[in-house]
Amino acid sequence: MRYVQLGKVPQKRHTIFKSEDDQFYYEQLFGTEGFHGIASLLYHTHRPTQIKSIGEAKDVTPKIAVEKNVTPRMIKGAKVTPEDDFLESRKVLMLNNDLKMGLAKPRKSTGYFYKNAECDELLFVHEGKGVLKTMLGNIDFSVGDYLIIPRGTIYQLELESEQNVFFFIEAHSPIYTPKRYRNEFGQLLEHSPFCERDIIPPTFVEPKNEKGDFLIKVKKENQITDFIYATHPFDVVGWDGYFYPYKFNIKNFEPITGRIHQPPPVHQNFEAHNFVVCSFCARMYDYHPQAIPAPYNHSNIDSDEVLFYTEGDFMSRNHVDLMDFSLHPGGIVHGPHPGAMERSIGKKFTDEYAVMVDPFRPLKLTEEAIKVEDPTYKTSWLE
Repeated sequence: MRYVQLGKVPQKRHTIFKSEDDQFYYEQLFGTEGFHGIASLLYHTHRPTQIKSIGEAKDVTPKIAVEKNVTPRMIKGAKVTPEDDFLESRKVLMLNNDLKMGLAKPRKSTGYFYKNAECDELLFVHEGKGVLKTMLGNIDFSVGDYLIIPRGTIYQLELESEQNVFFFIEAHSPIYTPKRYRNEFGQLLEHSPFCERDIIPPTFVEPKNEKGDFLIKVKKENQITDFIYATHPFDVVGWDGYFYPYKFNIKNFEPITGRIHQPPPVHQNFEAHNFVVCSFCARMYDYHPQAIPAPYNHSNIDSDEVLFYTEGDFMSRNHVDLMDFSLHPGGIVHGPHPGAMERSIGKKFTDEYAVMVDPFRPLKLTEEAIKVEDPTYKTSWLE
């Protein structure tokens, strides 16, 4: 992350800061990992602590259908049911103790505010466009955008239409760019497949100086609780630091290619504790005269492998539709479908786009996933 400053901030942190009419602004340290991780300092028009009431908690614990999975699976994302409400539309399909992932197909913008109080969120925009409104500013989004939303961020989604599909991840650890792409100062290196110019922070929005009843739905420990606050949460007159939501478009990832087939780590886009996220993008194929562009069979013994197919034609698979999820469990050999290796020979280019998640602990499957599973996938390598 790079340093960003928006709006008005005092010359020195933790010092008196007042408005032109001599009213105090209220400072908030907004960060992660105690006082050790990256952080920003926010300056509010009103105290951000004014709770008027707290409602009953609603349990949203995903219902587990398969606790221990060794079966290759195909989850048909196109069959996941849309919902009007953003939070109700979020269907968790796979999870472990480090993350939850699934699809959301909201039809309506959020009239309330939302905060995930324990997880960083990644929203990948498969379909739709709109504005991510946050207490730190706004981010316009469209197809192909990753929206990285740090834990504790208060936000709303303003959607342009009813046709929206988000692949989401909730991470119990911060989501960062990979350490190997950065130097000791945090700057992205020359060989990184993206640079700071590709990371788009929020744009500043004039603060809302409003009092009333403001509903913030807070998620923690698989419960969503309604908090009513006395002041508008988007009352920030300025902020600076390294901790903020941002967007990165998958088509700004610059693929790393070689003479022979490159392993999946060259596609890595993000990392968190015990999982990585990769972007498979349109790219030139391998250029050794006898190269086989299709991936080789591999065991990925130490991690499960999930691919979400978002655009293009996938040469390693037969009969894959957009919005499908493939899950290949750790320890079970997988590879291209019959005929895919042979078809790939001599090909020069691919137009595929997919998001891959490799968790380093086994995934469980939810009832929502089993509802939309293709049961024939596990035997689809038979010739």
